[in-house]
Amino acid sequence: MLEQLKKLFAAPESANEKPDPHQLAIASTALMVQLARIDRDQDDRELQTIVDCAVKAHQVSKEEAQSILEDALGHADDATSLYEFTGQINEHLDQQAKQALLVNIWQVAFADGRIDKYEEHLIRRMAELLHLNHREYMQARHQAEARTQPKT
Repeated sequence: MLEQLKKLFAAPESANEKPDPHQLAIASTALMVQLARIDRDQDDRELQTIVDCAVKAHQVSKEEAQSILEDALGHADDATSLYEFTGQINEHLDQQAKQALLVNIWQVAFADGRIDKYEEHLIRRMAELLHLNHREYMQARHQAEARTQPKT
């Protein structure tokens, strides 16, 4: 995992270099782990949502998503700032993809059935670092909320 993190933060050799999808999955998962930990009440439903989001968004197997999550959990305390992750994401994803990521981040927040004030603040900060405006932030929240609402 340490080698993957080093590759994640290494400068690309060329401007046209395609990002490693696995590295983007790690960066996205790391943001979700930071969110799951912000309220000091890491919930199994949040962790399962992270795995589910990784499988859907990054086309990885459930086992690989679980491995990425475990690595991210083990290294979550090593991150010095969110910019370590958002910088890589900004470099390689367009606005639509970043907004889709924010929807997934909101889904993690909604997974335990409540939004803590610290979670909401952190998500707003992530949106700012991903260069998403207020409209995109609110759209992502509403989409995630609609996905997590029980079907009646």
